[in-house]
Amino acid sequence: MAVTLSALDRRRFLRGTGVALALPRLGSALVGDETSQAAGAPKRFASFYLPDGVPMPLADDPAHADWAWFPHGAGSDFKLTKCLEPLEPLREEITVLSGFSHPSARSIHGHSNADIFLTGASAGPSGNYSNSISVDQVIAEHVGEATRFGSLVLSTDGGTGSPRGTHTMSFNRNGRAIPAENRPRRIFETLFVSSDEDAARRLHLSRSALDDLLEDARDLRQRLSQQDRRQLDEYMQAVRETEQRVEKATRWLNIPLPVVEADHLQLEITPEEPRTYLQTMFELIYLAFRTDSTRVATYQLGRENGVGISDYLARAVGFNLTHQLSHNTTEPGGWKNFGIYCRFISEEYGRFAARLRDTPEPDGEGTMLDNTLLFFGSASSAFHLSRNYPLILTGGRRLGFKHGQYLNYGPEQPQGGAWRGGREPWQQEMSHTDIPLSNLFVTMLQRLGVDTDRFADSTGDLPEV
Repeated sequence: MAVTLSALDRRRFLRGTGVALALPRLGSALVGDETSQAAGAPKRFASFYLPDGVPMPLADDPAHADWAWFPHGAGSDFKLTKCLEPLEPLREEITVLSGFSHPSARSIHGHSNADIFLTGASAGPSGNYSNSISVDQVIAEHVGEATRFGSLVLSTDGGTGSPRGTHTMSFNRNGRAIPAENRPRRIFETLFVSSDEDAARRLHLSRSALDDLLEDARDLRQRLSQQDRRQLDEYMQAVRETEQRVEKATRWLNIPLPVVEADHLQLEITPEEPRTYLQTMFELIYLAFRTDSTRVATYQLGRENGVGISDYLARAVGFNLTHQLSHNTTEPGGWKNFGIYCRFISEEYGRFAARLRDTPEPDGEGTMLDNTLLFFGSASSAFHLSRNYPLILTGGRRLGFKHGQYLNYGPEQPQGGAWRGGREPWQQEMSHTDIPLSNLFVTMLQRLGVDTDRFADSTGDLPEV
């Protein structure tokens, strides 16, 4: 029987074989040299994407004092506004950043740029579309062999979305979107449930099919044009990557599942119950890290432009649709309403970060947060503006990150304010040139153990963090 490329899709393949989860890092029953105590505590990374920008009333607006997203002050002398106030208990664990963006996106509508938030690629506003590898997947290539799952890719909407309308933050080395999972039950079962007693036989058959595919591809290549050979080589690379995953699954197949307490999880929850849904998604990431199932995770909270079920998240704080809040800032109380939603997101993000902070590292010193870098942000700030991204780094002290600071690399008075018609902020000329966000990515990669001095369009690194 012929085997199609869709049959080799990583997520379907892994789920179909019943591949389960590694033991927690408890210092016993460890798996080979890769997870030995000598390796020390793991290095973890998680990224979170907030669509639709953040409140940015101008300094002369009465709402600026309470509801401007960026802190007031600078350095260690800063004050969080009500948008980020829930993070105050984590003050010494966070760095807020401003004055960063991707150069290729600065004059493009903000709703088009979630696709490149972690890649820095030049995808353009329309026409032919190409992307590149996302920073989380570079990290996953470096640390993923030590865990059963190279990375955990999640979003509220699920799947891949469409070009310039992504539902996923993660892209492979060929720039292809990696489908995100959004169903808590499915995520939990993928991580913790082995329902296929015939998994070993299926793995063997899959390996045989892959061998046949590679052999057939080698024979076919000799009869192809140069252009077709390039396409076939790309296909063969995908097959090789799948083969590697099969080999890895075989190594982990007989490792017992961890016992995970799940009574507190509402696994049938949907975004129509947004606060509980968000808490469940964060808790699943925590459990994946706690059991060392993976060391890399991404979670896109919502799609840009109010498309998809993620637009319901604002119902957690009494509003109908999330995206509309960014459009209604000219109305009485508009900035406050938008800020209340951002405060809700800060509460749940802070709850997750505090959970890591309060959990001792299972197989090392310090806490889980000490060995985990969290990256939170958006590819737009003010109304559709693709500059001055709102960014927060959290954790990673044992990785070398310094916190308790607000690093502002932008002008004292950034672009912002409510849109009252005419040219939108993203269409206006730049009065200030941001630092390439990829400079920060270079430092993140280096601290997470990746030997590199470049990523995408970087021009250096960022030693201040």
